[in-house]
Amino acid sequence: MKVMRRVATMRTKAPYGSWKSPVTSEVATKGALRLGGMAFGRGEETYWVEGRPAEGGRNVLVREDGEGPPVDVTPKDVNVRTRVHEYGGGAWKILPDANLALFTDFKTQRLYKQSLDAEESAPEPLTPGVEGSALRFADFCPDLGRNRVLCVVEDHRGSQKEPQNFLAAVELDGSCSEPLKLVSGADFYSSPSLNSDGTKLAFVQWDHPSMPWDITSVMVVDLGPDGLPAGEPTLVAGGPEKEEAPQQPSWTPDGRLIYVSDEGSGWWNLFQWCADGESKNICPRPGCEFGGPPWILGVSSYHVLTDDKIICSYSDASATGNTLAYLTVSTGELEEIPIPYETFGAFDVRGDGRLGALGRSAVKPSEIAVQDKAGEWVTKRKSSSLELDPEYISQAKVIKYNVGDDRFSYMYYYSPRNPDYEGSEDVGPPLLVKTHGGPTASTSSSFNPMIQYWTTRGFAVADVNYGGSTGYGREYRELLKGNWGIVDVEDAAAAATYLSSRGMADPKRLAIDGGSAGGYTTLACLTFTDVFSAGCSLYGVASLEALAGDTHKFEKRYLDYLVGPYPEKKDVYKERAPIENLDKLSAPLMLFQGTEDKIVPPNQAESMMKVCVEKGIPAALEMFEGEQHGFRKEENIRRCLDGEYDFFSQVFDFEPAGLPGDFKKIRIVGSL
Repeated sequence: MKVMRRVATMRTKAPYGSWKSPVTSEVATKGALRLGGMAFGRGEETYWVEGRPAEGGRNVLVREDGEGPPVDVTPKDVNVRTRVHEYGGGAWKILPDANLALFTDFKTQRLYKQSLDAEESAPEPLTPGVEGSALRFADFCPDLGRNRVLCVVEDHRGSQKEPQNFLAAVELDGSCSEPLKLVSGADFYSSPSLNSDGTKLAFVQWDHPSMPWDITSVMVVDLGPDGLPAGEPTLVAGGPEKEEAPQQPSWTPDGRLIYVSDEGSGWWNLFQWCADGESKNICPRPGCEFGGPPWILGVSSYHVLTDDKIICSYSDASATGNTLAYLTVSTGELEEIPIPYETFGAFDVRGDGRLGALGRSAVKPSEIAVQDKAGEWVTKRKSSSLELDPEYISQAKVIKYNVGDDRFSYMYYYSPRNPDYEGSEDVGPPLLVKTHGGPTASTSSSFNPMIQYWTTRGFAVADVNYGGSTGYGREYRELLKGNWGIVDVEDAAAAATYLSSRGMADPKRLAIDGGSAGGYTTLACLTFTDVFSAGCSLYGVASLEALAGDTHKFEKRYLDYLVGPYPEKKDVYKERAPIENLDKLSAPLMLFQGTEDKIVPPNQAESMMKVCVEKGIPAALEMFEGEQHGFRKEENIRRCLDGEYDFFSQVFDFEPAGLPGDFKKIRIVGSL
């Protein structure tokens, strides 16, 4: 869908926020896809997974063979998604040498195989059918010499308080036998990696209360001829007594183990471990991160190519985007690879060295692209059909700003931009501060139509990487340690104050929004500061105590890190919970929530709304039937976008422009 500028001789003067925008919610979401990982198959084949909001968020494995258009590999009744750790990841794997695709189906959580040969081949189950999808699989590592695949298993069967996580082998013969348990005992596992002769298995493990970016261990266990462990696992990197979080182990052909660790410098750099037990940083780059927070399984930021060559991705805290490079292991030298993208997600390498990537830029939607035989980049699938005239695109400006006298934070600032309009010279634009989820995560400067929706209407946007965000080393990441609800709140409020004090935003029209953990920061900013005039929380955390007692295993002890152990720190949980302190809340509040959210249960939003009504605080709540943590259905995503805009228009008293003809106005309970 092309959106070009209309011919205009002069700009129309209109209040900021009320500009008519070509980026409607339909334009921003129609045909939009959530592109996941990508991988090469046989010959010229390229595979990826795409989430389709128009199909209720269903994830589909897709193939393009270099000749015809992309085709769906998985049938229409399959949703490629795992619920291991609830956040999933690592739900599929292409095995070119076996002519197989492996994937987990969301409904049953069973692991399936499907032939790559037949155009209409049907999936075959590899694991037993279990009532209630209680046996879940992810993060696959082929062991073709034994006709099996190694993976992470999460077992919800039985009466135990928590599901059991372990590493297991699943036979590829279709017998659907019980997974063969290989390694167990830790609370969590990830990243199984088998060496070239199948005698050593490396993996990552960690235990409560740690998270996988906090304290982890890289382990190696010897496997006997029968494929069973021949002894106890050996600690290679990290460990429960060290403030280190190694991740992503992978073997070189000659038997050295490569992994990413923040050992020593506090920055995730590349290391190697040799059979003699020696370990070293092979590419010391303080200020650069070669890894990220492992919220999901199956993510790789590097690939081993030969004994002495690695292709890797890294980010620099002083710049936007990330870099793709070849690393010579023996010398530590990096050779940057020029690619036509500022940032990218998954990437892969063909046998002849040609590359493929999920590429992103600041001016167009993300896309799956590969190099052809001439080395030129060819787009295989775009995440959106939207082609927005550059005149409408607001590009991010990186701002490093002070928070108090002793530290600083980061934001991406987007100014209002619409070539058809200009705002008042006397009043600055309304500002929307965005707080990312996690909270141990980060935002990026990649093109996002959801941000352009606001800037083309005359809003300024500040997308904040508050203290505790990733990409800036362990010291910055640990600013939230024990300080969730303090540091993030200070940084979000300071971003708004910084911009308004410089005339870049109207101090009387400062809004904030966020989803999940960002929703908590939003609620906390509205409760514990007087900076913001309105806010919108999407599936946000309102009660820290409820989250501590009513969430899934993966995050069960995350609050120990962010707040403190519960119930020992019960008083702190209450002090920082928005729902416990609504006497301090005076700004209008919009809430959006899914009814089947297992991470932040819907009773939190319902309780927040109930208290707002009782206190007479203007508020609105909309529940989406069947939605989980993060909305996947196109109609609900559109409703959130338009609904939030309508909500702010009512609060800030301006006429909204370009809402759908069938739009139902947000019903605010309480007087504005």
